[in-house]
Amino acid sequence: MRCFAVKTFTFLFVLMFTAGLTAFGQSAPKDLGLPDLHVIKTVVLSPSYSCRDNDEFTKGYGNTALFISAYAKDRNSPDLLFNGACRSEDYFTASTAGDDMSLIADLGAELPVEEISASRAFNLKRVHSFAEYSKFAQLVKVQAGHTYAVLLNASDRRGLLIFTVDSYVPNEKVEIRYTVKMYNVADAGRIAAPGFDWEKKSQ
Repeated sequence: MRCFAVKTFTFLFVLMFTAGLTAFGQSAPKDLGLPDLHVIKTVVLSPSYSCRDNDEFTKGYGNTALFISAYAKDRNSPDLLFNGACRSEDYFTASTAGDDMSLIADLGAELPVEEISASRAFNLKRVHSFAEYSKFAQLVKVQAGHTYAVLLNASDRRGLLIFTVDSYVPNEKVEIRYTVKMYNVADAGRIAAPGFDWEKKSQ
């Protein structure tokens, strides 16, 4: 009986010690600061990224970009950028890193951000016609009163962002109301086929 008790105690001690080592070797889950979905927020982006003094570029994006999550902020990888050279047309883009393939669609001035669901961001009138599907592009012109859908497709993030331009001063500032419909972060050892290159042709 005593031998059985000793073996049981030894087994439990080894089990607890192993669990302790495992816990010690792992860091606590990182706070990614993910956004609350379907909640409307307001932000001012100013000025347009490319219309700034030279010394401002050394400070990063500043207030020209929207970072939806703490994760994006830590990586200095915006989810939306207000851009445009001085005295030229401003535009929105969501592709700011080398392998980003994020796209934006101008949904027009008819529907505010409050009325756009994830489904309607892709097909506003819910009619199965090629003319009714949203047209996504890498860049879109900034227009007051228009609502936009951003399809985030970065190497480490996927998401859907909807926003309406409430006010706009060319090159100076844009005020938007935005809501996040989906936001996923793949930060734990992503697996990808090697060799991506924007210019390389196939053979």
